[in-house]
Amino acid sequence: MTARIEIGRDHQSGQAIGIDLAELLATRLLVQGNSGSGKSHLLRRLLEECAGAVQQIVIDPEGDFVTLADAFGHVVIDAAAYSPREIEALALRVRQHRASVVLALDELEVEQQIRCAALFLTALFDAPREHWYPALVVVDEAQMFAPAAAGEMNDEVRRLTLAAMTNLMCRGRKRGLAGIVATQRLAKLAKNVAAEASNFLMGRTFLDIDMQRAADLLGMDRRQAERIRDLQRGQFLGLGPAISRRPVAVNVGAVRTAGRGGGQGLIPLPEAAEGAMEALLTERLAEAAAAPQPARRPAPPPVPKAAVEDAIAHAPVLPEVVPTAEAPPARSPAPPPPVTPPAAPSPSGGPEDVVRELALAEGATFRPAAALFRDFAVLCRQRGIASAHVDLARFRRLFAFAISGLDRIEDTARSAIQRAAEGLEEDLLAPYLAILIAAHTGHPMPDEEELGRLYGSASPSRVRRLLDHLERLGRIVVREEFGGERTITVPAIPAAA
Repeated sequence: MTARIEIGRDHQSGQAIGIDLAELLATRLLVQGNSGSGKSHLLRRLLEECAGAVQQIVIDPEGDFVTLADAFGHVVIDAAAYSPREIEALALRVRQHRASVVLALDELEVEQQIRCAALFLTALFDAPREHWYPALVVVDEAQMFAPAAAGEMNDEVRRLTLAAMTNLMCRGRKRGLAGIVATQRLAKLAKNVAAEASNFLMGRTFLDIDMQRAADLLGMDRRQAERIRDLQRGQFLGLGPAISRRPVAVNVGAVRTAGRGGGQGLIPLPEAAEGAMEALLTERLAEAAAAPQPARRPAPPPVPKAAVEDAIAHAPVLPEVVPTAEAPPARSPAPPPPVTPPAAPSPSGGPEDVVRELALAEGATFRPAAALFRDFAVLCRQRGIASAHVDLARFRRLFAFAISGLDRIEDTARSAIQRAAEGLEEDLLAPYLAILIAAHTGHPMPDEEELGRLYGSASPSRVRRLLDHLERLGRIVVREEFGGERTITVPAIPAAA
């Protein structure tokens, strides 16, 4: 089946201007225009006109397109309510069930938005071959997800998002994915992403460099490029095999839904008696400043998750549009301050007591195990304690027991926790024991800083890799939401929380 939708009217002749969906699926689309030029209005018109004819997947950083759900049945995925693995699993289900969805990223910080969108797009791209159905993938504010320059973005996140956007625009066609990217400035968008589009809709822009690049893409000379500066809101110059073989000026048509942004019109200011407005601003101001600030967003309830999955699973069938085992993380502790062995010798006690003294010393967990073992042997010799039966491997386990607090647990629980930790490498033992103890006692799980101390590293990324490794070993289950919440459960202990 082929289909053609109308996006607006020619600026001069009034003739209807349309887009051939089958051709669009094969050739992709780039939309450019300054803020306020009508990009979101154009994207909304396009989505509304082809709703029901082809699957639509919208990457929405501002939450503007969630209103499509009310009129057209799109499933809204609130990214902040899901962990990275859940986002990837949802993307696979979206492809499997051909559901039209809006990935709402507006409740996340910018870097989390970028990472979430990259994981989602990569999972769409990596879906099994039997799920390669045709779909329009609309990415608004694409300069965020495919930046031309690094800026302040984390290098790992930038590589991830550039790879995802490049795959979408360069290799997505064979997988049924047709990228539609919208950006405020072509100069901000990675060239590898922009160059793969064969259809263009160029809105108003004022900078000479942007006008020249837009004119080059439209096949216009420098004098004709001035037209781009004079375009009105909602007017675009279009060109491409899915639109027209010659540049056309399009007045974008009306839409049936609206975004959630503030109104653009003028609103009369409120009237107030003299001094009343100042009183409204300053009344009980000190109390308001001293009150605890509310969280940026409340913790999302679990119910919508099932609703989203159910909606994806029961998405309506769309007509066909035919387009023309890692190694364990390395432990690299930060250089710690030297630890002074306890000065006061004890006339009695066993090796466990000496290990406990070393464990309680400040910075002990950041010292190499060999150096701690030497101090252990010296102290035992000074105190006349037999320690020949304690080799380095046993010392490391005793040290892990001491710093994790296992020796303060009652005997029955201690035996169960030790059994659950059997077979684990000594490097990973202390943080894992702390997790087991928290799960068994019902206390909160140790935070990232505490896990780093037990692991002997001040690097948050190493702690995250530690948790990933423990999860791959089947020792724990980590659920980390993009909103920032992390939950750790331990399959070996049913009472874990």
